[in-house]
Amino acid sequence: MSKDFKIGDFTIGHMHRPFIVAEMSGNHNQDINRALALVKAAADAGAHALKLQTYTADTITINHKGGLFDIKDEKSLWKNRNLYELYQEAHTPWEWHKEIFDYANELGMTAFSSPFDETAVDFLENLNVPAYKIASFESNHFPLLKKVAQTGKPILISSGISNLNELYESIQYLKANGAKNIVIFKCTSTYPASPENTNLNTIPVLQSIFEDCIIGLSDHTMGIGASVAAVALGARVIEKHFTLRRADGGVDSAFSLEPDELRNLVIETERAFLAMGSVQLDTQKAEEKSRQFKRSIYAVKNIMAGEKLTPENIRVIRPGDGLSPKYFEQILESSAKQDIPFGTPINWGLIG
Repeated sequence: MSKDFKIGDFTIGHMHRPFIVAEMSGNHNQDINRALALVKAAADAGAHALKLQTYTADTITINHKGGLFDIKDEKSLWKNRNLYELYQEAHTPWEWHKEIFDYANELGMTAFSSPFDETAVDFLENLNVPAYKIASFESNHFPLLKKVAQTGKPILISSGISNLNELYESIQYLKANGAKNIVIFKCTSTYPASPENTNLNTIPVLQSIFEDCIIGLSDHTMGIGASVAAVALGARVIEKHFTLRRADGGVDSAFSLEPDELRNLVIETERAFLAMGSVQLDTQKAEEKSRQFKRSIYAVKNIMAGEKLTPENIRVIRPGDGLSPKYFEQILESSAKQDIPFGTPINWGLIG
């Protein structure tokens, strides 16, 4: 199994509570004050980490129209958008990164980013980020994988749009170039994703294949249900996009959590983790006092010495300090050895 490792001050591991990453993406809407407000909202909600995306339109594509440079998918949130123009709108200005990271650290969060090319890694190294995220669409970008792996820092990589062979090849390449601590995100790269195409049962399968990695979920569904279920299936890192208000708009706002939802995500994923516990096949110590309120056999009328026990004078009731209900039929027609007052728990010494 994978060993524990740290991202910032937070320990990532199978026996540790889930690490919740709040993804700002382009929800700053090109306003630094809104970006800083998002940082504060994430910290107030209890997120453990803030994540940015580090690219420019020119580092991710070229300024060209036509063909696949224009989004024509009728179901896409970004239908009829040009890639270059979309990335210009969505990118986080590099000159903002230090201020955002410093503010997140000041508020007690770890802060890191997804680089989209090698120049972004150089830039982020100068800011001393503690980890790197590889986006689904970059998981086959081997020059980027090599550059990130050679930093020796933890790497989180999304599995969206990759088949198993492609994902395995990318993980092996990361390891061959020095990566030691890897989180693999189960990810469905549709925006938003639906519960039906999220396929969380993949999580334990990925864990069985990539035994030395931690498995997580990069969740593009609405709400927090998928993330909570993922923790129950073994995910230990959860990444969700978040915004101040979906109504404010923005490139990712439609599938982003609002602050109250992010707070509930932190609370409920930790509850799911704690509730998994260990295998319990016996009464727990915490339950011992409650055992006294199970049912047992009681006298429900005054029973005179020598009188027979019948369904009319004994019953199975709460509390539980009499004979077990399993003896009820066995003791019918037994005789009372002494007077048994109403409300007395029946025990073997009273009957014969």
